[in-house]
Formats: sequence, structure tokens, C-alpha cells
Amino acid sequence: MASSYHGVIAADIIHLNVGGTRFSTSRQTLTWIPDSFFTSMLSGRISTLKDESGAIFIDRDPKLFATILSYLRSREIDFKGADIRALRHEAEFYGITPLVKRLILCEDLNHSSCGDVLFHGYLPPPCIPIQEPPPPLPQLPTALNLRNIICENMSPNAGNGVVTGSAGAPIPALVQPTGSGGAMSLNRNVIAAGVDGRSVEGARPGSIVRVSESPAPRGHSRNSSLEFRPTHARSSSDLHATLTARAVTLPHAPTFDGRHTRTSSADLNKLVRTDLGILSITQGTQWIDPLRVRIIKGHHNWIAVVYANFVTCYRMKDSSGWQLAFKSPHIEQTIERAALNAKVVMPNQSAENGQKMVAISYGCQIRLWSITEEGVRSDVGTFNLHVSVDYLFFIGSQLVALSHTGKVGVWHSMTQHWQTQDVVPIASFDTAGSFLLLGCNNGSIYYIDMQKFPLRMKDNDLLITELYKDSSNDVITAISVYLTPKTSMCGNWIEIAYGTSSGAVRVIVQHPETVGHGPQLFQTFTVHRSPVTKVMLSEKYLVSLCSEYNHVRAWGVTRFRGMISTQPGSTPLSSFKIVSLEDVEPNVSYAAGNDCGPYGEQDDEQVFIQKVIPETDQLYVRLSSTGKRVCVIKSVDGAPISAFCVHECDGSNRMGSRPRRYIFTGHTSGAVQMWDLTTALDLANKGEQSVQDGGPSPSEVFRLLELCDLSNSRCSTPSISPSPSVLR
Repeated sequence: MASSYHGVIAADIIHLNVGGTRFSTSRQTLTWIPDSFFTSMLSGRISTLKDESGAIFIDRDPKLFATILSYLRSREIDFKGADIRALRHEAEFYGITPLVKRLILCEDLNHSSCGDVLFHGYLPPPCIPIQEPPPPLPQLPTALNLRNIICENMSPNAGNGVVTGSAGAPIPALVQPTGSGGAMSLNRNVIAAGVDGRSVEGARPGSIVRVSESPAPRGHSRNSSLEFRPTHARSSSDLHATLTARAVTLPHAPTFDGRHTRTSSADLNKLVRTDLGILSITQGTQWIDPLRVRIIKGHHNWIAVVYANFVTCYRMKDSSGWQLAFKSPHIEQTIERAALNAKVVMPNQSAENGQKMVAISYGCQIRLWSITEEGVRSDVGTFNLHVSVDYLFFIGSQLVALSHTGKVGVWHSMTQHWQTQDVVPIASFDTAGSFLLLGCNNGSIYYIDMQKFPLRMKDNDLLITELYKDSSNDVITAISVYLTPKTSMCGNWIEIAYGTSSGAVRVIVQHPETVGHGPQLFQTFTVHRSPVTKVMLSEKYLVSLCSEYNHVRAWGVTRFRGMISTQPGSTPLSSFKIVSLEDVEPNVSYAAGNDCGPYGEQDDEQVFIQKVIPETDQLYVRLSSTGKRVCVIKSVDGAPISAFCVHECDGSNRMGSRPRRYIFTGHTSGAVQMWDLTTALDLANKGEQSVQDGGPSPSEVFRLLELCDLSNSRCSTPSISPSPSVLR
């Protein structure tokens, strides 16, 4: 009896070796939850591997397993210091269903579809506009009236399969005799090529195309493609519109399309292109999602949301909030750039009755609309820059288009005139008041005074003046202008900071008493070893950013009576990185819709927006002066963020109202989410934001890169491609 009793007890004891750590427990403890990993293992449905002592080996984390085993023993868990996400992952592996449900609920307690205190609003995806019909074309004969046409136009040599056209020229017959009983049959060679020799792929509406032996519907208009869209849109990214970026050829993924996604693969891309034929493919073979937000622009209380083939505008009112005010017609080409001006004064109009202007560009074409307060749209015109448009923006009432090749185009609202001029190839630009400053490849800084634009024309050319010449003749890759407030004592003191291709950052100033002599070199910094891509001079700080993983250097600026002081001028403040990875094959609008900043007025606190990977639902907001983290923006519905911008909206007419800054995030689903940046900064200044300093931690970066593989990029910032696990 005793030996039998001890034999039963010994059989019920299970010895486990989990990741090198020994555990002993009972069979009942491991198997009280049905259909788990342990029931399958102990019943023999899963093969096991034993160590030298005979314990069953499980290659998992022993620390997490200890927590799992504690739950199996007591049905309780000590959450002190526990990683709920990692614990849920282990519970899912072991099939502990009751524990998984509880952990999911615990995770949901900290996440809501209504967002946190910073979430301000949600704009649902718009309906895709109906494509405007093309101009009518001469109708070609169809299969229903071929017999009548042939009877009327058949020439005497019809027996040879030749039909004479209206001009007497023979063309291949559309209908041929079969040779028996005078029956007629379709000439499929002619139908396949079309009457004018065009292939089926190039046929226009009304053309005669091949009639399939077993017809099957393959394609339809892109406007009805919404129901066929995948749940999550494919990723799209953009080449930076700088001269240096265009000179570099990014490597292509060797075996699959480099444009990655979280939920679909390159095979799905091919499937949609081949079998559905519902989405436009205007950039090579790229799959274009019609509802993926590509660019967001803001001005006053208006925002413009740009999609692949149309643009929408929303306006904010005190009482009704954000409302859709404008939707453009369908644009056949893919939109690459956009600009918005909510206060444009047209001829014979007062400033109070100014119209809204929306401009887009695709290739070398610029299209401009005006919008009334009621949302009535009128087409101002389509203009041609004759080269690709890299920058599109408004200065006052003037629309400006720039190309890195050195082409400048300007449309003025008062004169309704569009003119272009060639200058030196442009590498950077900045605006200040009515001034447009151009940093060029020859090391010179040029400027145009837009306020005097109608008068400052010389033989129908823009009057472009050289302001400064770099002593080393380096390419001016970044530029920032700061205008001090005008006073009766000192006049207008102009300060300019610029970065070069060699990594130097220089500050030049122009005294009121030396306006005629041009700016003078004030200070030089040589802390970067890579080309400077951004520079920002504000009231309190000088911030520069280079191309090496977006390395940032910041200095504190000392001022006396609003003007930069000669002693000490500026002092080093911080050094950090805004790492932002790009796709292997980015598209043309990614940089315009995903600019990291810095954002903010020059007399206010500025921030960087860090988007670590292209396909992510998180943004890290960081101070531009110190790099400290302000907050983390996380999509309320989990949709990846495809574009974002920071914009300050005007305060309402109510007493005590002040302008507020918002972060607008556009998503692959087509929706727009809004976040209150003013509140985030206030909480950060009060120390109420319980977040760590700096950008994402190594563990956070590692989690973001779970679905991405780093490629062998030639860029200093590596590109990413789909993880193999995503493509399975």
C-alpha cells in the first residue's frame, strides 16, 4: 500500500526546465485549464525534449513562467513590477485563456478610443470625390451597329478583308466573311489593336477592344474602389525635396516591393494591381491608396488635408467646431505638394471679406482654387513651372513655387499674374515677413521682397538680389531668418542663421545703420560633421540639425534690448538625436507630410515631432531646446500615422480666449485626429507629465522595430523594409 501510494504521488509530480531554471509542480496544477499548452504536452499531443535529469525542457523566459505558474497555483498575480504586455504574450503562448482575458482587460484600462487628456477631436474619412468625366471624344463604331456600318462603307475589294475609310484609305475590315452563306465574323486582330492601332491598355472610352472568350469583370472606376481597400493602407513615404537627397540613389529591396505595411505584403500589392485594377499607378508601379492622408497644412482656423487624388479643407467655428468646408474634384495625377492661405485679399475686396486659397502641385503643374466663407469653390487657374515643384507655399497673398533646379514661380492675387524666373539651383529657403530668402548651391543667399512685388519687376522678371556670400562657397543647405521687433531706437535688426554642406553653422546680422553694406558675419559653429539639414534661430535659442540620424545641437542666445548680444552671444545648451527612419523606396510627398520640425513661433517654445518609423501609431513630442520629452501621441484607433503637422489656431471671440497649438495627425484610414499641444506644454512645465526624459528608450525603439528590418541603406539614416514575418 505504501509503495503504491508513493508511486502515484511521484507520477503526479512534473519537473520542468524553463530556460535553464528548474521548476517542480503537480500535474493537476498544470492541467486544470483545458486545451492549454500543458494539457497538450502532458497528453503527448506535443513532442517534448528532456534534459539530462529527465525534466521537460521549455525554451521560454523563466521569470515570466514563474508568474504564470503562480497564477496556476493560486489564481492570483502580484502586478508589482510586472510587464503586463510581456506577461500577456507568455500567457497566449501557454494558452492560459482566463489569464489572457484578464490581462487584456488590464491593458484596456489605460487605453480608450476616446483618447487621453490631450486628445482634442476626430475627423472621419471623407468620401472619395467622383472623377470628372473626360471631354467627349468622337464615337467609334460598336459591335451593335457594325453590320450597318460595313454595309454602308464596304468597298468593292471587301472580299480581301479591306474596308475603305471616308478618305478613301483602306483600313482592315472589322467584319470578315466566313466563306459560307455570306455569314460575317469579327476580325479579332483588328479588335485587339483598335482601329487606330492602339493596344487595349491604351484604349480610350469608346474604343473597340478585344472581346474575351470567357468575359470576367476585372476593373472598374477608382471611385468605387473603397469597398475593396485592405483594412490597413499600404505605407507610403517620400524623398526629401533637397538637392543632396535627389543626388543619392536609394537601394531597392532585392526580392520584394520596399513599400511595407503592417497587415499586407508585396503579394497583396500585386494581387490588387493585377486582379482588381482599381487604384491608380502613376509613380512607376507604386500601389496608391486613395484614402491615405499624405499632407496636412494649416492656416488660421483652417486646415487642408491632402490625399492622393483630392484635397479637403476643414474650418473651425467657436460654436460648431470643425466642419468640412471644401472638397476638390478628383485629380488624375498624384498630388505631391499643397499650400493653404485662409486670408487672401483679392482685387476690390476688403481684408474682412478675404477669400481662402488652396493650391496643389503634381509634377510641374500647380492648380489653384479660391473658396468663399460659404465653401463655394472657383478655379483660379493651372500654372506651369516647367520643372518639378519641390516647395509650394504662400507669402501674404502671393503663391510661390520653387524647384531645386533654380526655378521660381510667383502668382500675385492683386495682379492675377503668374511669372517664373531661373536662378541659381536652390538648396534651402526661409520666409520672414514679406521676404523670401533662398540658400543656393553657389554659397550665396538671395532675397525677394514680396511686398513690393507688383512694382519690383524688371523686364517681366523677378527682382532677386544677392544678400550674402559664404566665405567658403559651401552650399547653403539650411537657412533661418529672425526679425527683431521694430523700435524707434534701433530700427529693424535682421539676423540670419544658415547651415552648409560642410556642417558649419553661421550667424550673420545686419545693423540698422549698415543696411547698405549687407549683413556681417557674427558667429560660426563647426560642431557638425555632416551636412546641416535644418537650422532655426529664435528669440532664445539657436537650433541646428544635421543629416546624421538627425543630430541636433542647441545653443542659448543672449539678447540685449531684443538684439543678439556680442557678449557672450550664444552658449552650448544640448545635444541629442531625432532618429526618424525612412522607407527603402519613399514617395514624393512623405517629407512634406512628415517634417520633424522644429515647430512653433520664434518667440515661443518650439518642439520636434519624432516619428521613429514610417508605419507607426505613435509620435514623440520633444522640446527643441533640450530634447526632453513633452508627451507621446498615440492613435486612438490604432491606425498608423501617415502625416502630421503642428498648427496654432486663432482664439475665439470670447473674453480670455487665446490661440492654442494643436498637433494634427493624418492616418492611413483617411481620418484626422487632433491633439492639444498647448495643454501638453503646460503640463510638462508644471511637471505633471509622468514621462521619462528624452526620446524613445531602447526598449521602446526595439518594440517599434519589431515589424521592420533595417536595410543596407546608403543614407546616414538607415531605411527599413518589411519584416519577413509580415510577408508570410
